[in-house]
Amino acid sequence: MSQKSSGNLAEQIAANLGERIICGELTSGTPIREQAVTADLQVSRGSVREALLILQRQQLVDIFPRRGAQVKQLTTENVGALYEFSSMLYTQLGTFTAQRWQTESQLMVFVDVRRQLEHSMQQRNLRGFVEHSFAILRAAGPIAGNPFLMQAIENLIPAISRTYHMALERRRDEMASFTRKFDRLLMAVRERDIPLLEEVVKEYNQHNCELVLASLAEG
Repeated sequence: MSQKSSGNLAEQIAANLGERIICGELTSGTPIREQAVTADLQVSRGSVREALLILQRQQLVDIFPRRGAQVKQLTTENVGALYEFSSMLYTQLGTFTAQRWQTESQLMVFVDVRRQLEHSMQQRNLRGFVEHSFAILRAAGPIAGNPFLMQAIENLIPAISRTYHMALERRRDEMASFTRKFDRLLMAVRERDIPLLEEVVKEYNQHNCELVLASLAEG
């Protein structure tokens, strides 16, 4: 791995390990050995430790005294808590976006993301579909105008992305359901219909949570 500043290098290491966790290569409970990562990526142990702290903030690893780091377990309880919290954040982001958009050109970015989602769905490109689903949130950020809210959402995206990959890997047909909900959500934003927006976000999160829990039950 290329040697950059300590902060940038730690972020690169975190991105490398995070992608392996999100895509399921590193499964729940897998130990992450600092020495092995150091040797594999040819980086310093200090940078690896910084990377693990980033992954801990992203809810992808747990760090235990004297035991080190391991991939965070996905349990019924923490999946439920994750989707409960994300529903609150998504609802607030959607509400701010609906209240604060001013021109049609601001909404066109969502139309572009919708096209990308459709293309990924047709290609059955799971990784692209998940990435574009989060592009919706990032597109809303500048309109919503609350950097603290966006930071909270950014910190959750890796953990949610992990659950999306797990659920959609087994049920790729659910991608069509997601795009239909996005269409309803965009309509709610365009019409500034906050009750409809809240309803769609609630349905979306409940459905996704159920898919993830079903995948967990299947093992």
